[in-house]
Amino acid sequence: MNYLTIPLLINEEIETINSNFKNHNALWEDGKRTAGSHASKVKNNLQLNRNSELSKKCAELIKIKILANQLIKSFALPKLIHGIMFTKSKKNMGYGRHVDNPFMSSGRSDLSFTISLSHKDSYEGGELLIETINSENKFKLDAGEIIIYPSTYLHSVEDIQSGERIVCVGWIESYVKSIEEREYLFDLDAGAKGLLAKHGRSDELDLIFKSYSNILRLLGN
Repeated sequence: MNYLTIPLLINEEIETINSNFKNHNALWEDGKRTAGSHASKVKNNLQLNRNSELSKKCAELIKIKILANQLIKSFALPKLIHGIMFTKSKKNMGYGRHVDNPFMSSGRSDLSFTISLSHKDSYEGGELLIETINSENKFKLDAGEIIIYPSTYLHSVEDIQSGERIVCVGWIESYVKSIEEREYLFDLDAGAKGLLAKHGRSDELDLIFKSYSNILRLLGN
């Protein structure tokens, strides 16, 4: 499974974040300021000043929520969550086709994530398009949902036709670089936990958990 899409933030958290954003309009700036040389040519959005106290406070909440989610931890094996920013796109704004930088000042990008802070019916357009070798997948998240996907994929955000799209984006440096190896570990962990829930602890299951831990120790960096 290369993508993970699940609810992350509760309504109260979303409302608090958006209320604070509305009260600090002066903190929004041109998103090109943090884009790489290629991405800056296709990036057209607004970004909350990353050095502001509001941005730092909200980013810390996002980190806490991600690290507290057991499914995300199993899927992504996060070593470092970094580069968190908040972006706003209005009519005719979007983000053209690009791939994220492999190494940033804040860390290595193994996985990218987007968290929607807007209800999906409050704007038209703005779908996240992720390209793989054989397919193109469009995603339009509801408020509070997160999608996590490999940073190696080309992706884009379609132009907004009406309304306003606010999201949080960021990156995960994983203990395991390889997409395939993370998938194997995720399946093994999910299967073992499923057996534990259904049948309880057993000597055989202890061996599976032992193997999972030792494989992670072998592959991790």
